[in-house]
Amino acid sequence: MIQNRTIPLGIIGCGLMGRELVSAVARWVHLNDFGVTPRVVAVCDQNHAALQWFTRAIPGVRTYSRHADLLADTEVEAVYCAVPHNLHADIYIDIINAGKHLLGEKPFGIGREAYFEIARAMRGHPELLVRCSSEYPFFPGAQMINRWAVEGRFGRIIEVESGYWHCSDLNPGKPINWKRQARYCGEYGCMGDLGMHAMHLPLRLGLAPANVRALLTDIVKERPGPDGEMVPCDTWDNATLACQVNRDGGNIPMTVSTKRIAPGHQSTMFIRIWGTTLSAEFSTKYPKQVRHLPYEPGDEQAWREVDVSFRSAYPTITGDIFEFGFTDAILQMLAAFCDELAHGRDGMRQPFTCATPDEVLGCHNLFTAALESAHDGSVASV
Repeated sequence: MIQNRTIPLGIIGCGLMGRELVSAVARWVHLNDFGVTPRVVAVCDQNHAALQWFTRAIPGVRTYSRHADLLADTEVEAVYCAVPHNLHADIYIDIINAGKHLLGEKPFGIGREAYFEIARAMRGHPELLVRCSSEYPFFPGAQMINRWAVEGRFGRIIEVESGYWHCSDLNPGKPINWKRQARYCGEYGCMGDLGMHAMHLPLRLGLAPANVRALLTDIVKERPGPDGEMVPCDTWDNATLACQVNRDGGNIPMTVSTKRIAPGHQSTMFIRIWGTTLSAEFSTKYPKQVRHLPYEPGDEQAWREVDVSFRSAYPTITGDIFEFGFTDAILQMLAAFCDELAHGRDGMRQPFTCATPDEVLGCHNLFTAALESAHDGSVASV
């Protein structure tokens, strides 16, 4: 294993998630003897005010207003890109064609055709690592459920439920932003914005939907613009997808939900798997807890609750007694990206990678079919 490897990073898009990534890099000492260290050397945003936080946080960082100039920076080896969905295809393709590794935000293109454009660029540069940002499966509770599934402990899977919910859009006075306008966010609406969080684990476990019946709701139809005037809010707020997974000779029902208006949920990712020998569920609403029901024929059926210790995919300095959180998940996700970049998939210290392009395509196929289903009330093939 390569030791003391430094990965010079560039960031395109200096908003909320760009700042979170810089914070994760600043906490790198939190990891135990990792052997690979990312270093943010350049950042890019058209908004000069957004760059000021980065120049204060990272002494000596180079700043650019054009992404082409950052990509011409020969020191930059990999790029984290967090820009509105309508910009994904152009900028992601430029990053790949510039020979930079890419950790991009979901959904990797405003729609499926945009994803195919990005995929063509990826095929032209197979030497590059391209992954999609998805933090929540790195919570220890989600990792535990993933491990149980890989070990085959669920037996025959009976049903699956997965989702990502938050409540920030319940307030109709919340000002409009790009995620609430289809020309920037895309026709997927909440599915494109939140769906990778809900689908990462199911797709990783081979639970790819064969068909879908989608219920999509547009609840708040306008919001205040910058001048206080009301502006159309034309994206889907909530989506409930009733899917069928063809696996092990049977049809597994799977419900996937993404909601911007879920009262009381600040930010909740959850997954539930019911099986013939084990059922289990995890939610970030209760980040230390996994509920599970092991079963042998004739046994009493009783749910158990176990507190999950702070045992993350990559070991850290944190003691087992403490609680895992969102910033820890981002650190673990970035560690997985850097680990795979430095050592290859087969040489990683642990096997769970960031979301792959194939899993991104799985999301696009599902969300495209969901739009078809919602349009005509049909069950659409995925």
